[in-house]
Amino acid sequence: MVLSEKDKINELCQILLEVGALLMETGANTFRIRVTVTRIASTFGYRTELLITHHALMLTLYNEESDQFFSRLKQTSSHRVNFKIVSGLSRMSWHIAEENWSFEMVRKEIDRLKAVSHYPRIVTLLMVALAGASFCRLFGGEAIEMIVAFVATFVGLFVRQEAVKRDFNPYLCIFSAAFVSSIISGATVYLHIGNNPEYAFATSVLYLIPGIPLINSLLDLLDGNIINGVVRGINGLTIALSIALGLLGAILIYNI
Repeated sequence: MVLSEKDKINELCQILLEVGALLMETGANTFRIRVTVTRIASTFGYRTELLITHHALMLTLYNEESDQFFSRLKQTSSHRVNFKIVSGLSRMSWHIAEENWSFEMVRKEIDRLKAVSHYPRIVTLLMVALAGASFCRLFGGEAIEMIVAFVATFVGLFVRQEAVKRDFNPYLCIFSAAFVSSIISGATVYLHIGNNPEYAFATSVLYLIPGIPLINSLLDLLDGNIINGVVRGINGLTIALSIALGLLGAILIYNI
């Protein structure tokens, strides 16, 4: 079916906003979002003006030949890191540019990427817990401290996942996870279990460190996206504060 110019620009705007929103929600920085959206739009013969904020995207498309333009706003949902989608959308934009994909092909690829399954929950829990135990070993922890860090990380991440499923405030989810992990690992400090129980206590919350928000904050600031950089930085610092409050709760309870 041949689309009219009006329908074409409307469909393209919806696709671009969905791509931009997915990139924002899954951990892409502002520069990558802008470049990916612009690359797709230019392939179809349109110029873009894109306003990117932490919770919304505003896009204007313009075609110089037909003198058609279209503007639309789209809010983004809660953010979650998923580099499979980020890399998949980036590759898709290059395929569109090099192979002249149709709108239907683009839609199918977006739907496919959105349907890509995550790792099984138990695999995620075990691998993150293993990473926590590995951090403990890097700090100098021995077998007992590593086991404690493993258990504390496993249970803390499980608590966070359950809180997220129940739509709790994201910072409360992180606080709850940090508190539970530090309560478990802090018990070994209180009871003097192991030679260096403080290593397990210190490393049991490292899985919560907001690496992606802080990295994206720095990248946005360096690229001149000051507002997004500041917002992402404040978000990262608020996450760090939630972790610190969870640790503080365990410290006060055990008086350690």
